[in-house]
Amino acid sequence: MLYIIGLGLADERDVSVRGLEIIRKASRVYLEAYTAVLLADQRQLETYYGRSVILADREMVESQSDDILADADEKDIAFLVVGDPFSATTHTDLALRCRQHTPPIPTRTLPNASILTAVGATGLSLYSFGQTVSMVFFTQSWKPSSFYDRVAENVSLGLHTLVLLDIKVKEPDLQAMARGKIIYEPPRFMTVAQCASQMLEVEEERKQGICGKESLAVGVARLGSDDQAIVAGTLEELAQADLGKPLHSLVLCGKKMHEMEWEYVRGFAVDESKFDRIWKAHYGGM
Repeated sequence: MLYIIGLGLADERDVSVRGLEIIRKASRVYLEAYTAVLLADQRQLETYYGRSVILADREMVESQSDDILADADEKDIAFLVVGDPFSATTHTDLALRCRQHTPPIPTRTLPNASILTAVGATGLSLYSFGQTVSMVFFTQSWKPSSFYDRVAENVSLGLHTLVLLDIKVKEPDLQAMARGKIIYEPPRFMTVAQCASQMLEVEEERKQGICGKESLAVGVARLGSDDQAIVAGTLEELAQADLGKPLHSLVLCGKKMHEMEWEYVRGFAVDESKFDRIWKAHYGGM
């Protein structure tokens, strides 16, 4: 059987008791290491689990999945996922391959905490979130803005938007590849400040008032850990905020933000009086 096990958001201790039991008994253990990362390295995981862990990068999961699934119809294989297993379509694809395998490989999923639910720590109601969007690193020649249209749909309904920020792990250096060499770039993790700046940059081009300088937002970092950080303010303020180490996410607040949400979120504000003034003028169920 293939066990797809959620690890939660912080460190090695967030795995469930049932998940830990399976990990310790499985024939092989893989850690998916490119859609998200834990605040613990491979050695810490192996020490806590009491066994070796195989890092599975994008190439292995997407192009060499047969290696992962080898003998899974006869042995137990554990595939570890940061957060919740089905928060990323990559893991749905792996489960489908098991279903389509000859003979089919049984699968079992063990859920865990995800940014999709942990973001409730901001005080914003999970019932009031719309579509989740992703923000990638802009380059000089590539600045995709398709996220803007989906955010606009959420804004039109007064809903909050969770923005998942780009991470680059084991990404090939394109210039080196052009010279026939395979060299990987150092890992990069987008910050709340970078995301807010890019949103403002796109707003300057679109000019529809979807994510302007005085749009209220909440930045989060390392949710679920002992040193989690939450900062609220305008996008202009968050573009200057430093929330420290990864992983970061951002929430653009919906205009129907309830008074109870406002009362909770304002406690994280860079400038409470400014936050209050903008909320009373443009938010609060309008």
